[in-house]
Amino acid sequence: MLVFLRRSSFIFKFLNYLRSDFFAQRALRVDVKTSVAVRMSSQNGEDMAPAPLSKNQQKKLKRDQQWEAGREARKAKRKEKFKAKKAQKRAEQTLRSKSELDGDETIPHAEVAEQQADAITPKPTARQHIRLPITFLLDCGFDDLMTLPEIKSLGSQITRCYSDNHKAPYQAHLSICSFGGRLKERFDGLLAGSHNSWRGVHFLQEGFSDAARKAETWMLDDNGGTLAGAFAGLEGSQAGMETAKAGREVVYLTSDSPNTLTELQPYSTYIIGGFVDRNRHKGISYKRALDENVRTAKLPIGEYMEMTSRAVLATNHVHESMLRWLELGDWGKAFVQVIPKRKGGTARETAQEQGNLESDNQDNGDTTEHE
Repeated sequence: MLVFLRRSSFIFKFLNYLRSDFFAQRALRVDVKTSVAVRMSSQNGEDMAPAPLSKNQQKKLKRDQQWEAGREARKAKRKEKFKAKKAQKRAEQTLRSKSELDGDETIPHAEVAEQQADAITPKPTARQHIRLPITFLLDCGFDDLMTLPEIKSLGSQITRCYSDNHKAPYQAHLSICSFGGRLKERFDGLLAGSHNSWRGVHFLQEGFSDAARKAETWMLDDNGGTLAGAFAGLEGSQAGMETAKAGREVVYLTSDSPNTLTELQPYSTYIIGGFVDRNRHKGISYKRALDENVRTAKLPIGEYMEMTSRAVLATNHVHESMLRWLELGDWGKAFVQVIPKRKGGTARETAQEQGNLESDNQDNGDTTEHE
């Protein structure tokens, strides 16, 4: 009897399982049929119940509705503002005419006076660029001593030199000599030959000595430039012109030179070493100039600036410093504008004033500490 009850219980559970599985499969078939019907109705163009909007969508919809509702009001407001402005101008014109008839030249309205001032003030014209008879020559004959990243850096510096010279109010003749090797390949390939469209720039394959002789020819040409900017004092007399031409020079700029450059001379060529070496080849440009019997000099950075690092500038910074001198005629102001802050450069006058201030504070017993 006990065995029979156990078997009956097992059979009853099994039948319940089959029944539940049957209804589950039936419900699944109903869901599939419903989804298919919905999809077909949507394809046939039948209306479907829209999905509920989120709170953000409801807010956006409300803003759009409010904007559309206020369209006419905004339009009417613009019209009123335009009419008021037109009436104000008409009243000012009447007042101006009346004052002219009465002989009174003053018009009390501030806006009318401002408009008259704007009418009198000439509009700014395009900035004028004046070419000077001086050449800055970038010597790129160090291709075999540089790595590919250094070649890339030099290419960027040359591009910056062109940009600075192109924008400067007083421009120099810019020339790139010993232009070849991997540097030329980079300009022709990766940079798509954009340097071929640079105006006022000479790309030469010759060395700096031959390039300097060519520079003398184009500076003495009729289109060689005008004595302006820092050279303005030499303009006006034939004797001054001849003296300037007689004093022309060729100088290779290098920080290793024992000579210091005090000023730039017109009709002269100043050679800048196009070299990025991270201080691996010290003195290489100085030796290169001595081998060609070319005079060397260094910029007077030490005379005008207090430096916390070596007074060695990148190619484009040397070039820009000389451009600023052509404009300002002052090395101190030129260096302050050009030398990067990371070099720690401070004008000597400012440094002297700071030193005097610190000395006065010590004398006065001022021991204030700054965190």
